[in-house]
Amino acid sequence: MTDTAVYRGMDQATLDRQYSPSSRVPSLGAYLREYARRSTAARRCHPVRTGLAYGGHPAEVLDYFPGRPGPGRPPLLVFVHGGNWQALGRAESAFPVPPLLAAGAAVAVVEYGLAPDVGLDAMAGMVRRAIDWLLRHADRLGFASNRLHLCGTSAGAHLAAMALLPGPPHGPDVSGRIAGAVLLSGMYDLEPVRLSYVNEALRLDEAGARRNSPLGLLPARLPRLVVARGGNETEEYVRQHDRMVAALRPRAAVCEVVAERRDHFDLPYDLGVRGTGLGDAVLAQMELGGAAT
Repeated sequence: MTDTAVYRGMDQATLDRQYSPSSRVPSLGAYLREYARRSTAARRCHPVRTGLAYGGHPAEVLDYFPGRPGPGRPPLLVFVHGGNWQALGRAESAFPVPPLLAAGAAVAVVEYGLAPDVGLDAMAGMVRRAIDWLLRHADRLGFASNRLHLCGTSAGAHLAAMALLPGPPHGPDVSGRIAGAVLLSGMYDLEPVRLSYVNEALRLDEAGARRNSPLGLLPARLPRLVVARGGNETEEYVRQHDRMVAALRPRAAVCEVVAERRDHFDLPYDLGVRGTGLGDAVLAQMELGGAAT
């Protein structure tokens, strides 16, 4: 290893590029504009209760899209957005809603505080509080409290994975009340993240990285899981995915999805879409008729 190596033989520029998913796509801005366009359309075309406060922090709000009327209460998918823990919010994150509603689910889109104003411990606590609030208000909102499924993409996948851990130091323990989880293109070992440019906003030290690395903290038993990534991801995202899948398999029923024609940013478009590997896996987990994979 040379003096310029920062992590696993990579120099700083290489490591930074590996933890910048936009390095693999032509235009990040095009995706962000499409997120906003689709999210605006979802709110215009479907009933929604916006800005529901689940905690005392200004960022602790969520949008709730009720499921279609039926003979029983629908399952709920709780969506946690990405953005490297420092960008995006619920306004741009309702884009997965329409196909999930069409399949028979209710959907909650969670906002949480962002770095550098909010630390990672607090973010993880916010996501747990959102889940706890939703479960406590399940009767009023109209979903089945025993069918809450948690989904996160990128940084949101990390925060979703943290919510699966029992006995957290921040926020309520919701680990035993989650029926299933969907982790998309996540980061589960934060030591390389700490050494990358991303830490300029996160400000993690070694202890903070360990405390917020679900890969090293997994309990013996977990709910059903879908773990997915796009075919066009950086090598480090692929490695993080592979390590997480290997660690989860002895602990849970895991459906792994590699969507070869998708990348880090358009993979969530398949949530709830029948006939796609991810969509069918998620619907099967939620018992909404998706094909078993």
